[in-house]
Amino acid sequence: MIATDIGKLIELARNRTTDGRSALVSAIGDLFDETERQFSDQELALMNDILKKLIQEVAQPIRAALADKLAHARSAPAEVIEMLGNDEIDIATPILMHSEFLTDRALIEIVRRRTRQHRLTVAMRARVSSGVCDALVEFRETDVVQNLLKNHGAQISQATLAYLVDQSAAVDEYQEPLLRRRELGPELAKRMYVHVASGLRNYILAHFQVDRTELDARLAEATSEALERATAENHVDAIQALADRLAQRNELTYDLIVQTLRRGEVQLFEAMMAQMTGLSRELVARLLYEEEADGFVIIARVAGCDRSTFTTLFLLLQRAHPRHDADDPQQLRRGLELYDRLRPDTAKKVAARLLINPDFLRQLRHRPKHPS
Repeated sequence: MIATDIGKLIELARNRTTDGRSALVSAIGDLFDETERQFSDQELALMNDILKKLIQEVAQPIRAALADKLAHARSAPAEVIEMLGNDEIDIATPILMHSEFLTDRALIEIVRRRTRQHRLTVAMRARVSSGVCDALVEFRETDVVQNLLKNHGAQISQATLAYLVDQSAAVDEYQEPLLRRRELGPELAKRMYVHVASGLRNYILAHFQVDRTELDARLAEATSEALERATAENHVDAIQALADRLAQRNELTYDLIVQTLRRGEVQLFEAMMAQMTGLSRELVARLLYEEEADGFVIIARVAGCDRSTFTTLFLLLQRAHPRHDADDPQQLRRGLELYDRLRPDTAKKVAARLLINPDFLRQLRHRPKHPS
């Protein structure tokens, strides 16, 4: 440091007013802002001592201005950088985002001791080491982890990726950025296949070397296991929740409904039809298994089920819940005739009445006929 600079700093240090302190901090910041300037260890130590003593004495706007200057400096006192990184987020942000003089040790300490806003900012640094990534993930803050996953300068370890893959079953926001990570291999992608939406399943098939047949088999197995657990624990709500979630993700299709009934998963089939019609599950179950075919015809028409699918489901229902006349070939004929006669808008009106009066259909059947 040349003598004129030292003289200027000493002169400013003698002025103990707020303006004087601000001018001293600003002058030192200007020195570091000179990109061609090189400082010796002794010079750095001197300014480090001065700034450490003065930094808490100056107003917030002055600390913020200093942080802006030091964030991109080619040389800066490490202890002062740490102090600014630990400051209020409005001051700390440029330091946390850009300073190369924040060590991993200092960053981990900031992550663990400061606020969620500090962690969110650290997650967006141009480079984040695996140790800092692990510290960020420990807090399980969805927005922080999501930004970390989107940051391709973050060095996320395989162990942490595997943990986040498991977490993505419950946190949808992790799924897409995880699948776009360069480090994510086929094995982890296959683990995600069973719980991501159909669009992301297609992404996995297109971008990873995986076998679709194997993955579809895994998906079917995972669905069956979930149903078995729900049934064993008598979690009827869990079955309805699965049907609701499939609908929310636009995955509740008639192909899936047919497969579900073909596998004998009757409770899930009922929950799916309740979701498709907007009727209560109890009412759907009662209509499905009545002696007369008109209950299922109403459900099929309200749900928008086409004729071919109606026929398949009708026969599968005969097999799942056989009645005394289940082998009568006229049963299907009568069901199809009623299906053809019943208009969808009429079926919806009947369904609306059933929501108010569940016995409406029985009353309609037994209504006396007027003589012609």
